[in-house]
Formats: sequence, structure tokens, C-alpha cells
Amino acid sequence: MSKAELSQSTISRQAIEIRKLWSGFQSARVLLTANNYRIFDFLIKQKTAADIADDIGADKRAVEIVLDALTGLGLLRKQQNKYKNTTIASRFLVSGTPLYQGDIIKHADTLWHNWSGLDTVIKTGTPFRTSQNHSAFILGMHNLAVLKAGKIIKGIGLRGVRKALDLGGGPGSYAVEMAQRGIYVTLFDTPDTIKIARGVIDKKKMKNLNFIGGDFFYDNLGKDYDLVLISQIFHSYSKKDNIMLLKRCKKALNKNGKIVIQEFFIDENRTHPSQSALFSINMLVNTEGGRCYSPDEIKDWLYGLNFRNVRKKFIADSILISAQK
Repeated sequence: MSKAELSQSTISRQAIEIRKLWSGFQSARVLLTANNYRIFDFLIKQKTAADIADDIGADKRAVEIVLDALTGLGLLRKQQNKYKNTTIASRFLVSGTPLYQGDIIKHADTLWHNWSGLDTVIKTGTPFRTSQNHSAFILGMHNLAVLKAGKIIKGIGLRGVRKALDLGGGPGSYAVEMAQRGIYVTLFDTPDTIKIARGVIDKKKMKNLNFIGGDFFYDNLGKDYDLVLISQIFHSYSKKDNIMLLKRCKKALNKNGKIVIQEFFIDENRTHPSQSALFSINMLVNTEGGRCYSPDEIKDWLYGLNFRNVRKKFIADSILISAQK
């Protein structure tokens, strides 16, 4: 292969990579719209495009084109102009299934509208929240947590833990995992979130799970906890706010208590993995001071507050940073 041919091959490959980046929104938008209309709920059994159009009250031509695109994406099968969910769609995209991901996809639809303001955000530095759906956000956190909650709690280690605080615990996915292991757990979050969490947790009939609704920066967190779990909270706030929260958690621990922080991993340059760097964009668009923080940044906060035995552990797509009072 000549240098000219090699150069052209490299250029073609690089052009394809660029195209993947700018065209990525297309498949995302098709999935978001299909999820909004609960199309996958109607395709447990084979149906035609006309059937689905009737089911969701939509235009037949538009529905058929969308179903063809979903088929091309590997989410549907098409035989003799009839469509049906593939295994992956049946597992993750049908309402009521154990691993359902439709709530987090609904939340992504909210983010779609907010991210569209990134051009403005980059000039102003302020959030661009034009769309909000708190229920989809909290239930979406549950969608994600059910995929890894057991592994996370096992990774934390509950030896010697009798009383725990799940701070900002959202739908209570991790609180339930701890309660099922005999721990007395307090779930602390905003009143609106606690209302949603009760809807999720009441089905489990947990008697050793307590709820507190409030603002964790100002309201009483309780005391004498053996463990405080701060899961996916720091990325929503500034360094100053996070250190303030750590101080409050330290006071809530007993004298030998342990704190565990779960966050998305990002390297010291804050550029890799790319998913975490992009998640920092999500925080830029949606919060006043949040971003992903590297493990060393969080460890420095802990050391600065005289925590000891600071350790880190990778589990699933998360990093756990633990320390003792």
C-alpha cells in the first residue's frame, strides 16, 4: 500500500469515527420516542405497524418507519411486515420486568431538552433546565441500581454494621439491600423523593427501614451510625458543598463509624473514561457547581477532615471510597 493510499485509508477511518460522534443522536432519539410511547409494551407478541399505530394513536406511515429503524438497531424483529421485541428489548424495555430501564430512558428524554441548551451554558456557566421530571429521575436511579445494588453492598462490607444511613438514597435500592441483610437503615432524602421511595419500598414490606425527609445540608441526619453511604451525590455539588456534607456525616457517625462514597470513576485528568467526562457535561447543564470528581480529589477531602484508613475499590461502573472516623 502506497503512502497516499495509507493516508486515504486513515482519513476514511477517521471520518467514520467523526460521523459516529455527530450522528449518535439519531439512534438515541428513536429509542427515546419509542419508550415515550411504550411501543415495546405492545410488541411482546407480533403486530403490524397498523396495529401499533392504533394502539398508541399515531400515524401508520410514521410508526412503520420508526419500527423499521428499531429493527435496524436490533431492538425488534420483522417478519412478513410484523414486528416483535428482540430478547434485549423484552428484558430491559417492557414495563414491569425486573430489569426494566424505561424510567432512566424517560429521564434521558428530559436531559435531551436540557442538553440542547449547551450552547448557552458554555457562555453563561449557568444551568439550562427547561424540562424536569422528578419521578422519572428517581425511578430511573432505581432502574440503574437494580443492576448492581447487590454487588455494591457486598463490596462495602457490612461486618459490624447494625445501623446505617443511606444519605440521598433516592428510591431506596441500596437501603433495601442493606435492610434485607438485617441492618437497621435510615433513608434520608427530600420529601418528594421519600414519597416516591415509599412507593418502591412498601412493596418489600421492610420493617427495619426508616424514612427522613429533609435537606441533608441543614436538617438533622440522626446519630450513632455505624455506616453512612453517600451514593452518587457528590457529582451534583461543588467541592465546598461536598466537604460541608462530609463534616455533617462525620458528626452523625459513631466513634468507629465508616463512611462509603459511591461515584462514577474519572481519572485525574478528568478526561477518561469518556462516559464520565460526558457525565460532567450533564452536571454542567443541570447543576450550579457539580461535575465528576477523581478518587484522589475525594480522598484529599477525607484526609483533610482527619478520616483514616481511606481506601478505594472498583465495582461495576462505580468506584467506592471508604474511610473510618
